Amino acid sequence: MARFQRLEVLNNMVGTGIIPVFFNADVEVAADIVRACRKGGARCIEFTNRGDHAFEVFSELHSRFTKELPDVILGVGSIVDPGTASLYINSGANFVVGPAFNPEVARACNRRKIAYSPGCGSASEISAAEETGCEIIKIFPGSQVGGPAFVKAISGPMPWTSIMPTGGVDATEESIGAWIGAGCVCLGMGSKLITGAAVAAGEWDKIAANVARAIKLVEKARGN
Repeated sequence: MARFQRLEVLNNMVGTGIIPVFFNADVEVAADIVRACRKGGARCIEFTNRGDHAFEVFSELHSRFTKELPDVILGVGSIVDPGTASLYINSGANFVVGPAFNPEVARACNRRKIAYSPGCGSASEISAAEETGCEIIKIFPGSQVGGPAFVKAISGPMPWTSIMPTGGVDATEESIGAWIGAGCVCLGMGSKLITGAAVAAGEWDKIAANVARAIKLVEKARGN
């Protein structure tokens, strides 16, 4: 069961501006990644559903951090069907993200007042997702659908749309500045923050530093 209200989750996603995204099948490694991301300043952290028994790892993370770091907001990504969404919601997911829009996933999330960010790649898909109550729309894959120029083009006729790109966001001032400057409300970032090399070496402080720097770059791009 989610521990945070949908409005708090959405406000935190926008306020921080960076959503670290990762998967690891080893619950101990996954826990270290969550700790590193939180140390770097991120509260909303997305664990992707990309391996066998992934929900069991997620459930263990939820149980641990409910006590250890109770302000961590764990969500799940790579969700494409309502059954899997419900499985993770019952395991404690506070938000649900997917690579594509599925109105039945939106319905399942709305029943439990869980934020759902579906992946969209056109104005029509974005509009359809918004009609089901989706607040923050993921564009995916970010680079391939048009990059920051796509976001800027959408914001003209649809200025109410809140966009979070995933895929194509680099951990550089130029990339983060371009996406935020185009109008994105937050950015999903995976291997550019949580690098394979850092995970393999157990360099958790390096991951924390990557997250902290990305958040600072968002603040700079916003003019804060």
